[in-house]
Amino acid sequence: MKKIIYIAIFFVACTYGLFACSDPKDSYSYEEPISYDWSLAADSATTALIDKFWNESDHYFNYANNGKDLTFHYWPNAHAMDVIIDAYLRTKDEKYLTYFDQWYDGVKMKNGNTYFNDFVDDMQWNALTMIRMYQTTQKDKYLNTAKELWNRIKEAWSDDAGGGILWSYAPGIGCSKNACSNGPAAIIAARMYKITQDEEDLNWAKKIFEWEKQTLVDSSIGKVYDNINCNSLQIEDLSLTYNQGTYVGAAVELFNITKDFVYLNDAKQAALFTLSSLINTSNNVLRNEGEGDGGLFKGIFIRYFLELIKVEELEPAYKKKFITSFNHNVYILWNSAVYKTGSYDDDLLFGPSWDTAPLGFTQLTSQASGCMMMEAKATLELLNK
Repeated sequence: MKKIIYIAIFFVACTYGLFACSDPKDSYSYEEPISYDWSLAADSATTALIDKFWNESDHYFNYANNGKDLTFHYWPNAHAMDVIIDAYLRTKDEKYLTYFDQWYDGVKMKNGNTYFNDFVDDMQWNALTMIRMYQTTQKDKYLNTAKELWNRIKEAWSDDAGGGILWSYAPGIGCSKNACSNGPAAIIAARMYKITQDEEDLNWAKKIFEWEKQTLVDSSIGKVYDNINCNSLQIEDLSLTYNQGTYVGAAVELFNITKDFVYLNDAKQAALFTLSSLINTSNNVLRNEGEGDGGLFKGIFIRYFLELIKVEELEPAYKKKFITSFNHNVYILWNSAVYKTGSYDDDLLFGPSWDTAPLGFTQLTSQASGCMMMEAKATLELLNK
């Protein structure tokens, strides 16, 4: 297989870091790789996801790559399947289609013969995947399942804390309205509207987004807070890349539908906050947010960050700045944080840090996150041709 050769990337940074400047017109310079093939890199990464994590007998993705932890985790499975969808849309290789129906049946069986879950955000990730599977194949069963999940998700709206979608129905969890249960819900609603043209879905998208914006977002800087307690009304001011990402994604969806530039400004502000504040300040790469669930967060941000970059109305200065950061992250990831043995066909493993390679072991969350970055980069390259 053709080797991929890279050289160092150099940036002209602002005084306080790559994205600390408020003016999006700053210019950055970096040298392009001498030789690369991002489609080849994405192929290799996604092949490793399948080879190391896919459960051939029960048709779901195992939680670890060591062949011993066969645990089923509902929400990471949706993101792993999203990578397969990415690969098919990029390559049109029908080998990826073989996983669609298998995964659809397998994930239901492993989840107790249902797609419902006590954690509302877990259902949302799977609903988003079902929507993408429908858009890719036009198979009604995927859309019907997405609708079933969407109807269940809407039931989680309540007037507590002024509105918003509950995080969980599980006993003992308490009433919490989270960014991770509202950003994805707004995206589902917007994408359902684009399929059904049902104004009620668009109204849901606007209502959920507005509640999140008014309750969990500091719009002056684009910071998305994690959650609000329904009883105490205390806000947890922790900010995570995936919450930033789904807020960006919801704003982009609404902008694309309405062409209201307020939504585009919301998306830009939240992206800028992420790129200036949720990074490793020593190298400006999206920060390590831990193993387990945290391993997925960066990839989710990148998925929706790419949608923002693709917006035609995005001003050139912002587009240049965003693409620069996007490229910086993928170059560092590929050069520094991939575990490789032998050729690029073998063990391509990603860990929770995008500047440090894992030591031969990783979890599905981190692997899917790294694969999302690689698929996003390969997709962006195709769009720019």
